[in-house]
Amino acid sequence: MLSRVANSLYWMFRYIERAENIARIVDVNLQLLLDLRDLNEQRLAEHWLPIVQTTGDEEQFFALHQKATAQNVTEFLVFQLENPNSIVSSICQARENARMVRDQITIELWEELNRLYWFVKTPVARQVWKDSPSEFFQQIKAGSLHIIGLTDATLIHNEGWWFAQVGKFLERADKTSRILDLRYETLPAKGVPKLVSQEDALEWSAILRSCSGWDAYKSIHGAEVNPRLVAEFLLLNEDFPRSVRFCVSELNHALRRISGVAEGRFSNDAEKLAGRLVAELQFSTIDEIFASGLHGYLDALQGKLNDIGAALFNAYIFQSFNNLEDEIMVQQEEQQQQLRRRDASPA
Repeated sequence: MLSRVANSLYWMFRYIERAENIARIVDVNLQLLLDLRDLNEQRLAEHWLPIVQTTGDEEQFFALHQKATAQNVTEFLVFQLENPNSIVSSICQARENARMVRDQITIELWEELNRLYWFVKTPVARQVWKDSPSEFFQQIKAGSLHIIGLTDATLIHNEGWWFAQVGKFLERADKTSRILDLRYETLPAKGVPKLVSQEDALEWSAILRSCSGWDAYKSIHGAEVNPRLVAEFLLLNEDFPRSVRFCVSELNHALRRISGVAEGRFSNDAEKLAGRLVAELQFSTIDEIFASGLHGYLDALQGKLNDIGAALFNAYIFQSFNNLEDEIMVQQEEQQQQLRRRDASPA
């Protein structure tokens, strides 16, 4: 498989996963406002600013907006094309990557992604948002889940499919860790909080809903919501498909299916780092994590996920050539792929 094709499939599914995660974060936090009291201007800023911070876009946000109001934050995270991580930007970039590998995906997958793209690009999306933000987010989430289902059901599970899985699970692990870090300021620097107020419980339940984990969490812990149980569930649960441990395990498996290297061995840095992180998560306890400080642990975790992404790029996407003949051969192969894709595209 050409590195260009692998790169496009990888990023296509990272962007789809990113759009869905942002949709859930904003939707849940809009609904949470209905349960909070004493919402003055300062309290609203304290509610919305962490959402921008947790996506890593604070600098970009304040370059475009002066205050972290509900209108400014939602516009920035949902529609603003100047934000490369907004929902609309992510869907546009996912479609562009899909267009570049049109011959590698099925017509069903292309049509659904194209439908979602044209929904967010037309005035219909703004009208749906104006009438009912929840309905707008439901369409984004449903479209993303439909695409993921079509990927599993219609794509050949070959090397390209495994690159798509790497992108999906790497993005999902990163976003789960960032969502969990959303209310870190309510926690002590180290250790578990001794008292959890009703408002704290509401905010931690919102974190669960942002990860689509509320029902799964209740099936294990009932209605008791406290930071320790929520963090343990979202970080270390081996069965919940959006926990960090589950995502990193699937990421590690996908990397080894690409290279053919067995568990316990590695052929590149991406596999080494992923395997090491799997082991760390398997043998960690939530009490150890809180004892060292949850916020610091999550920062370090996000750095490790970024390192895996960089190592993956160096192993498979960035290709150095030993001689001119190798470079010419790869360029010719890419040109042939482009010609076949152009001929196969509908008029």
